[in-house]
Amino acid sequence: THHNPAPAGGPAPLSDPSPSDGVTGTVITVSDRVSAGTREDRSGPLAVTLLADHGVVCAPPVVVPDEVEAIRTAIRVAVAAGSAVVVTTGGTGISPRDVTPDAVAPLLRAELTGVAEQIRRRGLESTPLAGLSRGLVGVTEDAPALVVCAPGSSGGVRDSLEVVGPLIGHILDQLAGGDH
Repeated sequence: THHNPAPAGGPAPLSDPSPSDGVTGTVITVSDRVSAGTREDRSGPLAVTLLADHGVVCAPPVVVPDEVEAIRTAIRVAVAAGSAVVVTTGGTGISPRDVTPDAVAPLLRAELTGVAEQIRRRGLESTPLAGLSRGLVGVTEDAPALVVCAPGSSGGVRDSLEVVGPLIGHILDQLAGGDH
């Protein structure tokens, strides 16, 4: 197991899952332009790499257009296939085509609003535009999976996974019914 025993009277230390834990993840790039082949996907592959640093093994990113049903279907398919962590990149802003949070919210049993706020605070250290992100973090209703809606920029993906990465093991333990 990847957790050390808790000291008497203290909380268990947080630790990342290790690759031997077999944590499977899926990255979903949400972008009309990437799905149309008119732009290269930079944020999705970065998310795959950063998740691997936290012991989450992902195939190459799934790419979908900025459409509510396409996003929901990709998340449902990923969770049904056993992904314990799903990261979307893109569609978290305020343009009319930015619908990722709207697509994801109904799939969540619980939102982790504090974690989403931590991500925005991390981003604000670099750019005031981070405050425009409507990114969500939560756990799915149908199966125990963590969903992170990251901005589509490389910086937004990096900020999101720097905040969420160290929490993944603890979140997944709680979803599996572990002590908390």
